[in-house]
Amino acid sequence: MLDEILTREERAVVAQARDFAKEHVAPHAAQWEWDRHYPLETIKAACAIGLNTIELAKKHGGQGLSFSCKLRAFEEIAKADFAFAFALINHHNACARFARDGQSGQVARLLPRMIAGDLIGCAGLSEPGVGSDFGALEMRAECVEGGWKLNGAKAWITNAAVAGLSIAYAQTDKAQGYRGIACFAIEAERPGFHREPPFALHGGHAIGVGGFRLIDYFAPDESVLHPPGQAFKAALAGINGARTYVAAMCCGMLEASLETAVRYTQQRQTFGQPVIAHQGVRWKLVDAAADLEAARLLTYRAARLIDEGGDAVLPAAYAKKFATEMALARIADCIQAMGANGLRADYPLARHLAGAKIAAFTDGSIEMMNERIGAALPQVFGTDR
Repeated sequence: MLDEILTREERAVVAQARDFAKEHVAPHAAQWEWDRHYPLETIKAACAIGLNTIELAKKHGGQGLSFSCKLRAFEEIAKADFAFAFALINHHNACARFARDGQSGQVARLLPRMIAGDLIGCAGLSEPGVGSDFGALEMRAECVEGGWKLNGAKAWITNAAVAGLSIAYAQTDKAQGYRGIACFAIEAERPGFHREPPFALHGGHAIGVGGFRLIDYFAPDESVLHPPGQAFKAALAGINGARTYVAAMCCGMLEASLETAVRYTQQRQTFGQPVIAHQGVRWKLVDAAADLEAARLLTYRAARLIDEGGDAVLPAAYAKKFATEMALARIADCIQAMGANGLRADYPLARHLAGAKIAAFTDGSIEMMNERIGAALPQVFGTDR
């Protein structure tokens, strides 16, 4: 559906992502999980073929392709492993945002290392006590001569286990609320940066989730990406895209789960016939296939709106809510269709189920999607129309 509107070049990138996932991700994803390993070497391999530069502007050394192309590429990678796909797309986003919003000297110094995969990027929003309530950030930034002094902690940060550059948000004036938030490019190699041990996250060790603490960290003026008054809006500008590509990754995981379950139930015999011939099993897989189609329609609609510059707030929320909820339910149904074998590490379904649960929290939980959609109900269906 979405591939039809992609250019030939973009379809080639999607195919490249699919091939990379089959060759470099799928054979190793289970072992990464068992070993609690962040696959930095595979992230670098993905960077070597440009999978971290899909949306990066050509003037910065990227491919300058569409959001829809990026979404489809990472949907393909998520078929092999959500955790790896999420780690790589966060690095991709850090490259694009830093190149777009950073100051020329710092960008010239650091971006080539990010493109090569030698310097991994991350976003620094969440904190130990602050998640969805972005306006309640506790990290402090104090204006000093030549820059800013930052103190505070970040947590639940993708790629934090290895990231060398964080696009981090801090409060400059609590009395100003969200208007006081500023955004900085934080370099791990500078004094005052302290990396926390990565989290032991079931089903998602390849994400490299963790945190860092800044203690009297000096951020020179060149590291300001967005000053107070602009940073909060800039952070929200990318949230529709994040919700949409997470929904696409859920579609990828369910497609992979369905392929596994259908093949297994075709081959496994019970009571003299293939398991898939039993109506109870077959209809569960039919429900999963139908929900996959519905989720893709919602997700691809949001992606097209983002590319067209349209209002994607509600379409992205609908896609994120439906795709994460249905992936949790339908991947579990695929496991059930395979019986106890569905839980074996030989198959990716249990890992995909864990990935779907992680997706239900990232870039706005299901509950936050309910609140976002609920706030719009009077305008969409009520007397406020």
